[in-house]
Amino acid sequence: MQPDQPDMQMILAQAQKMQEQLMAAQAELATAEVTGQAGNGLVQVTMTAAQEVRAVRIDPKVVDPDDVETLQDLIVGALQDAAQAAADLQAAKMGPLTSGLGLPGIG
Repeated sequence: MQPDQPDMQMILAQAQKMQEQLMAAQAELATAEVTGQAGNGLVQVTMTAAQEVRAVRIDPKVVDPDDVETLQDLIVGALQDAAQAAADLQAAKMGPLTSGLGLPGIG
């Protein structure tokens, strides 16, 4: 082997380690939960960092049959807040791993 050439076995071992780290981070994101809210917590949405909605909580005092639009807006706001929290968590977990590969960070 030439002194200027990289050790292919070392490169393959590093690639394998990075793949294992990526898989572990993805598995963690699939179960990690974040919560978004709107209306000072009147509507809350819980989802995984992989953006699978797990729960929606609505405070009964915001349920007004004569004003469904406000409730709809609060649900949309809580979903957007939860989605942003999930994206932030994805970026925090995956960004350092993908930046070493020259890939764009997630989020």
